[in-house]
Amino acid sequence: MTEESEAQTVSVPKRPLQSRAGLARARRIVVKVGSSSLTSVAGGISDEALTSLADVLAARRQQGTEIILVSSGAISAGLAPLGLSRRPSQLSTQQAAASVGQGLLMARYTEAFGRHGVTVSQVLLTVEDLMRRTHHANAHRAMERLLNFGVVPIVNENDTVASHEIRFGDNDRLAALVAHLVKADALILLSDVDSLYDGPPSAGARRIPEVTGMQDLEDVRIGKVGKAGVGTGGMVTKVEAATIAAESGIPALVTSTENAAAALAGEDVGTWFTTRGVRQPIRLLWLAHLARIQGSLVLDDGAARAVGERRRSLLPAGIVAVEGHFEPGDPVALRDTSGRVLAHGLTNYASDELPKMLGRSTKELAKELGRGYERSVVHVNDLVILHPHGAGAGEQAPSRTGQSDGTAATLGA
Repeated sequence: MTEESEAQTVSVPKRPLQSRAGLARARRIVVKVGSSSLTSVAGGISDEALTSLADVLAARRQQGTEIILVSSGAISAGLAPLGLSRRPSQLSTQQAAASVGQGLLMARYTEAFGRHGVTVSQVLLTVEDLMRRTHHANAHRAMERLLNFGVVPIVNENDTVASHEIRFGDNDRLAALVAHLVKADALILLSDVDSLYDGPPSAGARRIPEVTGMQDLEDVRIGKVGKAGVGTGGMVTKVEAATIAAESGIPALVTSTENAAAALAGEDVGTWFTTRGVRQPIRLLWLAHLARIQGSLVLDDGAARAVGERRRSLLPAGIVAVEGHFEPGDPVALRDTSGRVLAHGLTNYASDELPKMLGRSTKELAKELGRGYERSVVHVNDLVILHPHGAGAGEQAPSRTGQSDGTAATLGA
């Protein structure tokens, strides 16, 4: 088959899957597996667990489905060769273990998939790589070409050079961004827990079969760490990643690695996160869920309504206080006077510039300080609404900017 004809076989449905049953016919799926699902009792990567997963995914690939595997495990694979008995806490040692373990992990995947005649490739990314326009475009082109060749890309966070990301289970959230990057039909998040429960499974908790919105999780207690201190995310980051995907138009399923085959067949396993909202720019997904917030802007009631209800840009007239230290372009939280976070946005001004601007109109500022001060503090296009002003504590808005005419309103008095 030629490259051109192979490319024509790629077909991603425009409408999202309506239920888990649709996974049986999905054409492109991102599967994420964590370290806790790949480790043996003695520590290190379990050949049996890795081979079993590869068998399931290779079989589905041979049926024509494009599979992208986001796999943790590099650090775990590197522990034994370095004489380490458990995951180190020191970042530089984690990076060293990842550097040693990534090659070993890929060698095992290459062998396991190779038994089925399936070629795999290594793709190392960080969340920041997906935020930069040129890097994002390059990653998209590379992934599309690999899929056109029938390859199963195996994606991992670039732990060897990562900084804070390495410690926050970002492979789960990275998987959600990869699903967005490749326009996947669905995201499947595999761990050592078969489903999301409304409490500790050992205490007789009930399985949650479907999540249609964050209101379904208001009273749910979610575990934070994986088994034996091997992983970093636990169920918390699975839920966060599934939510990121669902809010961007990609349904997600959270289940155990043992249920991988059943999940791909569309059987009633795990917890299904239905889509809500429309597919949005990856930058806004990052801003809503992943950005490291550097400070806060406190809004008066008028500004809070304009931003949270009417989706308008934020001008200095509506700001009553500035908290934290940040530079132009940094992500900040927009809060009302009660402390409720309404939105995240990218600020056009540094924290030390803003105090002299508070409560003043842009016309007044431009006249006194120059035309550069006619800009909004946070433009609507760099704004993602988290909670509309006046919404109840359990009510959450879709994490996206509303459509507007793009003009800035004079917020506040």
